Amino acid sequence: MKKSFIVFSVLVAMIACNSSGDKSAEEKTTETPATEQPAEAAPATDLSSNPDYVKGIELEAKNDCGTCHKIDEKLIGPPFREIAAKYPMTDENLDSLSAKVIRGGTGVWGKVPMTPHPNLSKDDAKAIVKYILLLKK
Repeated sequence: MKKSFIVFSVLVAMIACNSSGDKSAEEKTTETPATEQPAEAAPATDLSSNPDYVKGIELEAKNDCGTCHKIDEKLIGPPFREIAAKYPMTDENLDSLSAKVIRGGTGVWGKVPMTPHPNLSKDDAKAIVKYILLLKK
């Protein structure tokens, strides 16, 4: 009985000493300066303060875009990042893509047609397109 108690006490003491040491070691390993983090870990720029991004993401969420599109995965339509990779942010692309959002279309990304959004204003469609094109990696 005494041996069990001594062994148990030693184990508890070892665990108590180890756990406090582990926390400081864990804190040291998780604290990494921002300059040492890989570029892939976070976007190059924080888009949350970009007014075009904020307005576009709000409009995208209010409309049915998420029914067919995701940021990185193909659903019915292409992923937003794939669209952003294909089209540079130019006035011409903003105009043509926002017009396509409003009138719908088919052929560029496959045979499945994109649903038209005739109730969407040109400005709102353009804001959604800007948001999508800002997702370019």
